[in-house]
Amino acid sequence: MARTKEKTPKPPKKPGRMKQMWQVFQMTRRYDSNIVWILVLAFLVPVLLAVGLALLLSPGNVFSIVLWSISGVLAGILAMLIILGRRAEKAAYSQIEGQPGAVGAVLRSSLKRGWVGSEMPVAVNGKTQDAVYRAIGRGGVVLISEGPRTRTTRMVEEERRKVTRVLGTIPITVVSVGPDEDAVPLHKLAGKLTRIKPTLTKAEVLAVNNRLSSLGTKLPIPKGVDPMKARPQRG
Repeated sequence: MARTKEKTPKPPKKPGRMKQMWQVFQMTRRYDSNIVWILVLAFLVPVLLAVGLALLLSPGNVFSIVLWSISGVLAGILAMLIILGRRAEKAAYSQIEGQPGAVGAVLRSSLKRGWVGSEMPVAVNGKTQDAVYRAIGRGGVVLISEGPRTRTTRMVEEERRKVTRVLGTIPITVVSVGPDEDAVPLHKLAGKLTRIKPTLTKAEVLAVNNRLSSLGTKLPIPKGVDPMKARPQRG
């Protein structure tokens, strides 16, 4: 009897680039009702500007007008892609803003080059799910609180004392992400870190990260477990 060869199932085909862009647009439009008009303006402004410059600088020169028009179209498409990317990122973060672990998601996926952060918090209040995260970069050490400032101040100060005890005079910045009026919105957190004045070299950032990593944490949860399942710390 001839053996029948079992056909291995083909892996699902990944959506093409255009389909991915369309999916991103559809997702963004659900949370940003103005995205259509913003994208239309982003495309038309460079095109109209290019055509106007062509008519002003090279009147009657068809070849020059065509080149300027093509440049305007390309610039308009680029502007649309840039704006769509930023608005899509904002829309995505708006879906998780206010949820436990949202800051960890930003530190995992959106930190700029030169910054190191962990999606796991360094301190968690198991009752309220408030948390404190830590990021390290050229701007020093940043402690990021997640939750109302009235509930996170104590945890932040405890972490500040730990860091100061280990690192001494290394700059420490505190950033609050939560419902307070002056808190940093989730989608602006990564940009907020990059605007901190650099005070450390790349080698110093690595050394600081190694020293703080050796501290460990007193979280009552193993690494990788959802902070929602954390038990309250004992005083």
